[in-house]
Amino acid sequence: MEKCHLESAKNLDSSVDASLNLQSRPDVQTCTYWKAAIIWEGLFDARLYDEMHKMKGSSVALTVFAVGRYLDAYLHTFLNSAEQHFMVGLPVTYYVFTDMPEKVPNIKLSPLRSMKVIKVEKNSRWQDISMMRMKSISDVIESDIRHHCTHVFCFDVDQVFTGRFGSEALGDSVALLHAHYYHLPKYLYTYDRNPNSKAYMKTGDFYYHAAIFGGSWKNVKALTEACYQGIMEDKRNNVEALWHDESHLNKYMLLHKPSKVLSPEYCWDTSIGFRRDIQVTRLLWAPKYYDTLRTP
Repeated sequence: MEKCHLESAKNLDSSVDASLNLQSRPDVQTCTYWKAAIIWEGLFDARLYDEMHKMKGSSVALTVFAVGRYLDAYLHTFLNSAEQHFMVGLPVTYYVFTDMPEKVPNIKLSPLRSMKVIKVEKNSRWQDISMMRMKSISDVIESDIRHHCTHVFCFDVDQVFTGRFGSEALGDSVALLHAHYYHLPKYLYTYDRNPNSKAYMKTGDFYYHAAIFGGSWKNVKALTEACYQGIMEDKRNNVEALWHDESHLNKYMLLHKPSKVLSPEYCWDTSIGFRRDIQVTRLLWAPKYYDTLRTP
């Protein structure tokens, strides 16, 4: 990774990040060349961020898809851990998309927290479930979220919160560095290399992980709409991007730079092993049972 070229966070495009201490982590890249902060442990004062967002009246929609066997395998643990660690102290509404609403667990929610369950059809292929979530998220932002929440965060369900995932992660457009790629040279990034796909990329800035993305409701709506349109155009041309919605998300983030980037602390895979720069973990990959969960 490169080093941050900014001496002060006052030069960041987002004024709310002016309190960040960009020089406190010389071992990692703490900003991008387009002046977006990359959030790592040691850069921010959690209390300041929480006070600021409470004063601004920030509220967060969390969307998560639990379709087929994924509901039984992951949803209860995901929601319980979110109650302990996700945006604690801020109003949060969980939007659970599932084909089996009757099986959504009854979680004891903290004050200021609520849950809405949205029924979706189960696609026969897990790839289609992954890609079609973009339209579902866009639709519910238009019909509901934009009237109640300032920000949206979209998560895969096969993850567990293990530490603070707080208001420092909020921004206009938020992307996540993929834990398996942030240490690798760019030529190893698995962008879609098929020029016939709308997700085609020759190169990019980073490799972003679609397990988490977020931002203001307007920006997340724009992202999900653009990704869905790209996916549908590929379908009409009998093309499927290499990593499905993640490939389209990376293309979108290349053309529309995120205003904030989250370090791999915010979605870590313990199978990678020890990394000195990962001082805390805030969300962990849950065990993946693809052989059983992705079979029809």
